[in-house]
Amino acid sequence: MAEGRRTTRVGRYELGKTIGEGSFAKVKVARDTRDGTTCAIKVLDRNHVLHHKMVEQIKREIATMKLIRHPNVVQLHEVMASKTKIYMVLDFVDGGELFDKIVNSGRLGEDEARRYFHQLINAVDYCHSRGVYHRDLKPENLLLDSYGALKVSDFGLSAFAPQTKEDGLLHTACGTPNYVAPEVLADKGYDGMAADVWSCGIILFVLMAGYLPFDDPNLMTLYKMITRANVSCPPWFSTGARKLIKRIIDPNPRTRITIAEILEDEWFKKDYKRPHFEQTGDVSLEDVDAAFNSSEEDLVAEKRQKPESMNAFALISRSQGFNLGNLFEKEMMGLVKRETSFASQRTPQEIVSKIEEACGPLGFNVRKQNYKMNLKGDKTGRKGHLSVATEVFEVAPSLHMVELRKTGGDTLEFHSFYKSFSTELKDIVWKSESDATTKQLR
Repeated sequence: MAEGRRTTRVGRYELGKTIGEGSFAKVKVARDTRDGTTCAIKVLDRNHVLHHKMVEQIKREIATMKLIRHPNVVQLHEVMASKTKIYMVLDFVDGGELFDKIVNSGRLGEDEARRYFHQLINAVDYCHSRGVYHRDLKPENLLLDSYGALKVSDFGLSAFAPQTKEDGLLHTACGTPNYVAPEVLADKGYDGMAADVWSCGIILFVLMAGYLPFDDPNLMTLYKMITRANVSCPPWFSTGARKLIKRIIDPNPRTRITIAEILEDEWFKKDYKRPHFEQTGDVSLEDVDAAFNSSEEDLVAEKRQKPESMNAFALISRSQGFNLGNLFEKEMMGLVKRETSFASQRTPQEIVSKIEEACGPLGFNVRKQNYKMNLKGDKTGRKGHLSVATEVFEVAPSLHMVELRKTGGDTLEFHSFYKSFSTELKDIVWKSESDATTKQLR
């Protein structure tokens, strides 16, 4: 069991809690000790990268992100490495995912959806001008900053123009099936620009409709729907929006509308403003090379620091198991993203036992390591098996914090799991006096 939260310092950065987790990396919030600013740091296991012969892929991701300097793209600031890890220092985007707006609102109004679509097209157009294709555009990879500006993230599946084959086409099928163009699924080579445009069209549809144009739990049925591309727009779509979406969601990449043509579309042009930002000169990749070589002088030290104390208010404000009254109600009610937490006055053994007990009826297997647990669903969902990491932290001798974090599978399926899971755990959740009448986890 973790006693408090032990922090690690890497170079001038203090690493905090994990805010994202994938197959090959974790993303942690961090603080720059020079000026106190907050950033995000993507942490990769160096040995894992070397063992799986992923050096070129990771270098490509890093080089891709260093090439891009645009107000609607998450920026990579620097790269570092220790003996065991590779660290990518990124913008910390604190407004959540665009996905969450859809989950909580159902759908966006046409004008609001168009504003986000403007920013998405601006970002993708700029990436393409630098020879970079994203290849995994979807609402979960579109973040919002504190001002509501859209930021495209996660270039882990991106490709450089020089990596196309002699026919000038890309040949790697990747991305999330519901947002992927039919030519990508066909695996006969595809134009990265046209494939990204298709994904942008699916995103626009989802923003305005609140649901996917093509969706089926059976992958083969889904692929057939995507290949036919028979789009049925809901009645609240305007005529201009319908026309544009049908030109984007065209199964033939040769006749599909281009970004240059989208920029001239009448529906798109309403309230459109071209982005103004400073163009940067040549980008140095010296830190990228240094991160992957074996020279001791290029490595940063990892220093363990004493656990930070957590005062009661900080604990309460972070936990979704509390009712903080009207002050937090709007922000917290119903918002279950990729992670959540609650506090309990039960012993760690009782908490772990209760979690194991709750997982059985929900169809989840539990793998334990001390007070860390990995929960994995039996059934294959829309994006593979849903998996959830949990960990118990001691805050005080009689008070513990339990964190749950989605590590694999579909975010909507995590929301559904959390509702059932929280009901099973309601008896062990600590409630403040003001929350005594609350009978369920938020």
